[in-house]
Amino acid sequence: MQLAQWEMKDFAPGEGSAEGSEGWIPVTAPGDTYLALHAAGRIPHPFADDNEKACTWVEGREWWWRTTFEAANPADGERLRLVFEGLDTFAAVWLNGARIGTTDNMFRAYEFDVSSLLRDRANTLAICFTPPSVITKDMPVKAFPASGAQIAESKRNMIRKAQFGWGWDWGPKLPTVGIWKPARLVRDRAAVLRDVQFTTLDIDGHVRVALEIDAFAAKSPLAAEISITNPEGKTVAQCTLDLSRERGADLRIADPQLWWIIELGEQPLYTLAVKVLHGGTEVDNRTLKVGLRTIALDMGPDPDEPGTEFFRFILNGVPIFAKGVNWIPASSFVAALTEDDYAKLLEAAADANMNMIRVWGGGIYEPDIFHALCDELGLLVWQDFMFACARYPEDDPAFVESVREEAAYQIRRLRNHPSTALWCGNNEGQIIQELVNWMTNTVEPYEGEKLFDTVIAGVARDLDPHTPYWPGSPYGGPLANSMKAGDVHDWTVWHGIPPIPDDKIVGSVDRSPAGVAYTRYAEDMGRFISEYGLQASPALSTLSRWIEGDGLTWNGDAFLNRVKDNPKNKVEGMLIPVTGLPETLEQYVDFTQLTQGEGLKFAIEHFRRRKPHCSGSLIWQHNDCWPGISWSIVDYDSVGKAGFYFVKRAYAPVMASFKALDDGSVELWITNDTLASLSIACDLTLASVTGGAIWSESLDTKVGANGSVRVWSVSAERLGAAPDRVLSVRSEDFPSNRHFFVAIKDIPFVDAAPRMRVERLDAYTLQATVTAADYLYGVRLEAAHPATHYSDNCFDLMGGELRMIVVRNDQIELSPDDLSVRTLLRHA
Repeated sequence: MQLAQWEMKDFAPGEGSAEGSEGWIPVTAPGDTYLALHAAGRIPHPFADDNEKACTWVEGREWWWRTTFEAANPADGERLRLVFEGLDTFAAVWLNGARIGTTDNMFRAYEFDVSSLLRDRANTLAICFTPPSVITKDMPVKAFPASGAQIAESKRNMIRKAQFGWGWDWGPKLPTVGIWKPARLVRDRAAVLRDVQFTTLDIDGHVRVALEIDAFAAKSPLAAEISITNPEGKTVAQCTLDLSRERGADLRIADPQLWWIIELGEQPLYTLAVKVLHGGTEVDNRTLKVGLRTIALDMGPDPDEPGTEFFRFILNGVPIFAKGVNWIPASSFVAALTEDDYAKLLEAAADANMNMIRVWGGGIYEPDIFHALCDELGLLVWQDFMFACARYPEDDPAFVESVREEAAYQIRRLRNHPSTALWCGNNEGQIIQELVNWMTNTVEPYEGEKLFDTVIAGVARDLDPHTPYWPGSPYGGPLANSMKAGDVHDWTVWHGIPPIPDDKIVGSVDRSPAGVAYTRYAEDMGRFISEYGLQASPALSTLSRWIEGDGLTWNGDAFLNRVKDNPKNKVEGMLIPVTGLPETLEQYVDFTQLTQGEGLKFAIEHFRRRKPHCSGSLIWQHNDCWPGISWSIVDYDSVGKAGFYFVKRAYAPVMASFKALDDGSVELWITNDTLASLSIACDLTLASVTGGAIWSESLDTKVGANGSVRVWSVSAERLGAAPDRVLSVRSEDFPSNRHFFVAIKDIPFVDAAPRMRVERLDAYTLQATVTAADYLYGVRLEAAHPATHYSDNCFDLMGGELRMIVVRNDQIELSPDDLSVRTLLRHA
């Protein structure tokens, strides 16, 4: 029985109760307190205008939620349990006036046996949520110097609650409270199937199924029937277990259909069904979608770069290049997210040729639908545990035990997904400690290391030994962010922190335009770049939906509140060498988006050319939790920034890229992530953006499977590099690409508009044909509705080139008049 309809009321801490009829407002479970208050008219929408400040009082109140339900008393051999998949966070649960238990961890389920506590008439269930500030009042402050103020106020690292809710450099301070995952009353009979574990032992189809049974009232023999059905519906393996003697079985699946990431194959899902029989009668069952795949992490020596190690994922025996993004919670109000919200964002990732999502450790463990969608879409999941940028009380036995239970719960919940590729202890804890030691010339140990090296590592080893575990991100090598081994977070671009080539940090922080320029990505020789990125504004249409009237002004309060990184004008260091500084809000949107796009393109091309020495690129970040200015490539309203389309082309399974050398010559590289050797024909052109082609030539070449090679080069003399020149490559085998010889702000682009003809294919689909007489940079198609999808966008057009774009919106009908086109590089 789902317990979905509740009501809530707030009180001063310590003064509340579930009594009375005045002041209660309706709320659903799962549900969000802020949105319920907004629906009731008690607060403005926290995301609109400058309203975040008007909602700060919510976190300091005591919140009571209550509901009533009826349930028949348990029969002989039955049990009734109240199950809460997520209570946020410090909750006392009351049933019919009696307190039956408490919770203190948002990230695990709690259950209570209420068999003897129910009554035949209506039962009243109430939950009191105590403000975190009451719980943490007397706790010590364990803060790194750089994050001291935020942690001193929230003490977020001392409790098991989503840490991003207290604000981050891309998100607001809106800590949540309430029933954030399903709540239900469960009736058990004789025995319960507590857990099912599915493991692929090898790619020849050998699998293992293990069961955990709670035989709480079994009086007859218990058995389990196990069957595995292939994607076509045919039973390919089955067995029956006598549960008095065995709790698992090894099975063989003939003609196994392996699960692959997108560019390497299909994502077939098998159906695993388990039935528990008590005296021949079914008393419980479980059905899972599973995939046949093996996953490993190769950290062996890289013979071509002596003194370094690989950090690459091996899927079904094949080394892969991970192309993906970091994922933050898709809303500050995580309980209100829907399946459609997740589908929209994850399908966008797949559409952009991604194959891995890193679930960042400062957010939440995402719901089952997130992981099911990753299974279906061929997206591997790098799964952080929910710890980020902080020290943790590793010597507090209660805290450690809570973490142990949390880790076990989440591993059991997620380990059966073929998309689960890595368990990672935390985000940035170890490296921040090393940076603090560098800045203060000290040698202090990281407080939290025991949690990630011993506690969580041990749980992962016991419960999921076939999935790699990694203590932190970044981690590996002589220092945590060393380019010699492990994974790297690139903080040179944007933050100006010097790279770590070996075993020590050399240099100083340089936040000048040259110090943070995206061209410094070329210095990153890391093995796997698990975080890097550039900040960009959301679309102007998105900002207009959330900021009204006069509030939508550049450098106005409502706008600046959406820039959470400090100083607020930090982006200027990135813009100066690329686009120059904006003078209007419209320019701010376009210039930040173009700089982000060019920077990510440059980085991805560099990282992919280094394959296999570099084996991963995970952009910070994919999505937003609110309509703010951040590093995302898809804004809060799901509108792709220019960077999204730059990334989509750069992440194509086969990519051509130009590499400029110090002597003025330029090389062409082709990176092939597929498992097929390719014969490629392409055309190379040197042109003037104002006058057409200077010379062209054709190239026929071969590129081996799963590799990256130089296929062509041209001398500086032949290029005659000048501000107006562009070198381009085109082929049927990969997205076209180009190389400029100066910053885009210094290129004398023709001031002209693209031409567009629009045909309506059906009620929801348009086909736009876009052409240009001269070379045009940053051509963007736009429609007002945020759900509009473009097959490509934010691209360049050669003079005389024709580009056909499919535009679709599944929510509203489209007319040709809904579509407009312009160029993004607008100068005042």
